[in-house]
Amino acid sequence: MLRIPVLLLCCLAGQATAATVYKCVENGRPSYSDRPCGRTAVELPAPSSGADPETLARLARQSALVQDIEGARALREQKEARDAARIERAAAVQRRRCDKLRLEAKWAGEDAARAAKDDAGAARIKAKRQAEALAAECPP
Repeated sequence: MLRIPVLLLCCLAGQATAATVYKCVENGRPSYSDRPCGRTAVELPAPSSGADPETLARLARQSALVQDIEGARALREQKEARDAARIERAAAVQRRRCDKLRLEAKWAGEDAARAAKDDAGAARIKAKRQAEALAAECPP
C-alpha cells in the first residue's frame, strides 16, 4: 500500500521542471529562493532537463507574467517616490510660509508695544490681524 504513493511521487518528481534559483545573502548568510531578493540576488543557472514543450511554454508564460508584475511594481514605486517628493516640497513651502507669518506677527506685536499713543490703536489692530492670519494658515 505504501509503495504506490511513494512510486507515484517519484514519477511526478522526475517530471518536475527546472526553475531559476536565486542566491541571496542576508546578514552574511546565504539563502536560496525562487524569487529575487533585491539587488544582491545572483541568478544561478537552471539545470538542463528534457522537459516537454508544454511545460517550457507554461514556464515562459509564467516568466513573462513575473516580468510584467515586476515592471508594474517598479512603476508603482517610482510614482510613489514622485508623490512623496511632491508632498515634501509642498510641506516645505507651507513651513516657509508659516515661518514668515510668525515673524510678521511677532514684528507687528513689537510695533504695537512701541507705538505712541496716537498710533497705538492702529498698531494693536494690525498685530491682532497678523495673529489671526497666522492662526488661520498655521494651526498650532
